Parts: sequence; structure tokens; C-alpha cells
Amino acid sequence: MAKAKIAVTIDGLVLTRLDRIVEGGLFPNRSQAIEVAVMEKLERLEHRRLAAECAKLDPAAEQAIAEEGLGADAAAWPAY
Repeated sequence: MAKAKIAVTIDGLVLTRLDRIVEGGLFPNRSQAIEVAVMEKLERLEHRRLAAECAKLDPAAEQAIAEEGLGADAAAWPAY
């Protein structure tokens, strides 16, 4: 996918920290460091949304749905 050039405004202290990381060799330049940071944050936000939706589920109702119909089939299962 093609990359787009954007302009961002960053606090001076944040920029100083970012520059230290780039100078330390963790990233080749500011752009790549910022791109990785944004991607990681987006992934965390997306996972939080899934966790929030899962938290809305009723565990007892979900268990009942999972076990629905197993009573009749259980007798046909081999013993372990």
C-alpha cells in the first residue's frame, strides 16, 4: 500500500524522547518510529473494542447456547 505524507504537531518533550529512540538505532528515522507507534495503538484500540463487546455477553446464556442439544448427543459419544 502506498504511503501518504502528513504533518503532525508533537510536544517538544515527546519529540525529544522520539529523537533519542531514533538516535539509539531502534528505528531508522522519525517517520518509521511514529508509524509503528500509531499501528500499535490502533491494534490495541481494536482489541479493546472486542473485549468490551465480549464483556457485554451473559456467560450463563452463552454457556447454555454452547451446550444446546448436547444432552441427546452425549449418550452416543464413546467413553473416555
